[in-house]
Amino acid sequence: MTTQTIDTLHGVRVLQCAPDGPLLDGESAALDLIGDAFGHEAELVAVPVERIADDFFRLRSGVAGAVVQKFATYRLRLAVLGDISGHVAGSTALRDFVHECNQGRQLWFLADTVELDARLRG
Repeated sequence: MTTQTIDTLHGVRVLQCAPDGPLLDGESAALDLIGDAFGHEAELVAVPVERIADDFFRLRSGVAGAVVQKFATYRLRLAVLGDISGHVAGSTALRDFVHECNQGRQLWFLADTVELDARLRG
């Protein structure tokens, strides 16, 4: 059984997902997380990289776009927490995507919850 926790970081309610849950691998999985977030009145969902399907990091697959669009539609933010350096090293497009996302507010790729806390503080 997976556990999710709710934390409030700098006034933002964050649904923290456990690393051992179902993969975030498309729109259906995104909707499941969105439903969980709404149930907890969360504004941001933090998902460990272990729960992100490999196809998410292959931009041509369309998985990242579909997931991000669902979160944007429901006005929720998403943070992917963990080391994605292996994925980024193999794709200039992904590196650019991560850089652009980290400049905005919708999707962040962060090392851990400490970095998430710092981002929300600033």
